[in-house]
Amino acid sequence: MKNGPAASVPLTSPTLIQRLKRLVGGTVEYDLRPSAGPLEAVNALDPVLRREDDRQLEERAAALRTRAGGSAPLDDLLPETYALTREAARRLLGLRPYDVQILAGIGLHRGRVVEMQTGEGKTLAAVAPVVLNALDGHGVHVLTVNDYLARRDAGWMGPVYRFLGLSVGVVQEGMSNSERRQAYLCDVTYLPAREAGFDHLRSFLALKTEDLVQRPFRFTVVDEADSILIDEARIPLVIAGNAAEAPGGLERLARVARQLVRDTDFQTDEYERNISLSGAGARRAEEILGCGNLYDEEQAELLAALTNALHAEHLLRRDVDYIVRQGRVELVDEFTGRVAERRQWPHGLQAAIEAKEKVRLMPEGRILGSMTLQHFIQSYPRLSGMTATAQTSADELKKVYGLDVLVIPTHRPCIRVDHPDRLFTHHAAKEQALLAEITEVHAAGRPVLVGTASVAESERLAARLLEQGISCRTLNAKNDEQEAAVVAEAGSPGAVTISTNMAGRGVDIRLGGGDEEHHDEVAALGGLYVIGTNRHESLRVDRQLRGRAGRQGDPGSSRFFISLEDDLIERFGVKNLIPADRRPEPQEAPLESPQIRREIDRAQRIVDGQNVDTRKTLWKYAQVIETQRRYLQDWRQAVLGGRESGGLLAEQCPEKWNRLLPLVGGPVLAEVERTLTLLVTDRCWSEYLAEMTKVRDGIHLASLGSKDPYTEYHREARDAFPLLLEQIDREIVETFQRVEVTAGGVDWAAEGLLGPSSTWTYLVTDQPFKTGLFGSLAGRQSAGIFAAAIFGPILAVAMVIRAWQLRRRNKARARSEQSGEDAD
Repeated sequence: MKNGPAASVPLTSPTLIQRLKRLVGGTVEYDLRPSAGPLEAVNALDPVLRREDDRQLEERAAALRTRAGGSAPLDDLLPETYALTREAARRLLGLRPYDVQILAGIGLHRGRVVEMQTGEGKTLAAVAPVVLNALDGHGVHVLTVNDYLARRDAGWMGPVYRFLGLSVGVVQEGMSNSERRQAYLCDVTYLPAREAGFDHLRSFLALKTEDLVQRPFRFTVVDEADSILIDEARIPLVIAGNAAEAPGGLERLARVARQLVRDTDFQTDEYERNISLSGAGARRAEEILGCGNLYDEEQAELLAALTNALHAEHLLRRDVDYIVRQGRVELVDEFTGRVAERRQWPHGLQAAIEAKEKVRLMPEGRILGSMTLQHFIQSYPRLSGMTATAQTSADELKKVYGLDVLVIPTHRPCIRVDHPDRLFTHHAAKEQALLAEITEVHAAGRPVLVGTASVAESERLAARLLEQGISCRTLNAKNDEQEAAVVAEAGSPGAVTISTNMAGRGVDIRLGGGDEEHHDEVAALGGLYVIGTNRHESLRVDRQLRGRAGRQGDPGSSRFFISLEDDLIERFGVKNLIPADRRPEPQEAPLESPQIRREIDRAQRIVDGQNVDTRKTLWKYAQVIETQRRYLQDWRQAVLGGRESGGLLAEQCPEKWNRLLPLVGGPVLAEVERTLTLLVTDRCWSEYLAEMTKVRDGIHLASLGSKDPYTEYHREARDAFPLLLEQIDREIVETFQRVEVTAGGVDWAAEGLLGPSSTWTYLVTDQPFKTGLFGSLAGRQSAGIFAAAIFGPILAVAMVIRAWQLRRRNKARARSEQSGEDAD
């Protein structure tokens, strides 16, 4: 990103179609004229600040911090802050933000998801709004997709923040609590979204306030917002402990699964998301296992484990859905093609795959807490984001997060050429054409970036190229930092780089690579040539890949190579949409069929829509438990901080309480009740999560009785939650009656009441087959029912919690009044 003098941005009016879309409730903004005034004010300060020395700029920054701390409106401070940040970046980094980057920064401050094309400098554009919102000292988070980008961006932009008097921290996996606390205390903190979420979860297991590492949330900028807010949003963050041994006998079930035959012993649904035994298959499995009727109630766990084994054997593919590395099964993210760090499949499926691959079975442990990344991010009072592909998800961003999308024009016109897809009847013809295309372009010295759909495909293609004497760099989900360096060089003359989807995302590809002298040479050849070997389920992923070429007005081109045997086309039956008399016979030459192209486009739109429905449905199911979690954990944090008074034990256990009071003192007893309340609440909540997971896994059976599964699940959760609250009170009392209390309090470890000696965090791939069970339920309810689904749980839980708290407080008040009467 070599930024130069300011370029005037024509703040043109939106087109008529764009205006009409906004009038009818569209969520995409194209009109930048409302930002014209602030931009002009920023630019007017440029010549003034250029004449000032560093000390004068630092004094200006100090004055801005004082005004912000005095509650001056941030909008009033925006022009000077942005101009000051721009000048600091010019002096310290040699990068002067363009007007379009200032406009993007204004949009971020105003709570928009800003769409900026690849290579337009999102990292630098975010600095000014981060500075503005950090001036008052309450802290700003910049959420990234991985450790590497958080570390890189904090180090890269850090000098600007520090020059302006702001501290900068970075949170990374493996940091200690004290290191994390120090990073969160900084004015600006860069960190992966998942690490922020895990720290939030850990706070709900803290027994002392000094164990907390985060301050109250205020404002965040989400980098790669489409990935974090959409693709990753439904993935639950999990904190677990008390590891138990993995269940035995799974290797035997893996052997059984290999013996069963598709379409005879089991069937899959039309999109291969779910699998079920046939009658013949069940009988054959019963015979092999010698277990009797698999459908008897006592065989439920065995049937579930066998179904997992079938999933692992027949629906999940090595080097496509997962890889095996260093004796471990590691998932491959469907959207990025990268190894999904610290992620595993739920409910025994991970263990089934480990048994299939004959690697060490890892224990799942007891889940102590869980929340989706989506719900975590909604914890921020103010939220904004930036990405290169937001428009296609604008409606979802608005409905879920209340965020509009603001489209920022490119600094220079985009001249990339996006060629029509080349379509083939079968894989072999497509691969041969791919090899020929890469060979021809490489021979001319032009760099090529090839995006594949899987690790297996990338390695196969690299091997074929090597056979033809073409060396290439292969990036297939192994190491963020090393791959980022390779991607940055993908624009070098003659470079051939093969990558699974968007490996190295967040890294700029410059023509000529690291040597700017080669820029013009590569540009004269046509720039970077991006080839996609498959259409993805999400159009956004295809756009991300195309966007690798043609950065900042550079030349470039893109093309997708598709066959009728590709996964997307096979799984969603595109061939069946083509009339029988027009279905082509296998041929080596590309197909020229507008009808087939239209059907492929339609299939992609349908799948994208199904994924949106799936996320909506999963969110509804998660929302019920999330609402309960928030209310219960707010109460727990009040207990932790001493804002919620006790009194339960004095009322329910008066004999023991009054006997201990003169011996150990009131403060000791109060601390015992506080700690006991926290420990019991944590244990009961963990058990509640496990029970509600079982309910959710079986709730689809309600549809067999003509009942709505979500309504039934909501009813189960609504009825179970008051029982949980009663259980917490009951167990606090019962535990207090049996523990030994001394002047030093309670030896919680000796009493066996402490939480797990170690905990670990991971993410759950909640829907391993793209949509699965909940996808089949998506889209069945009207908007009215969906609205009720959102607000119903909130109101119901609020009423239950309120009644519980009032009951506790009334009892405490009555005890206090009784004590006063006794004293009289």
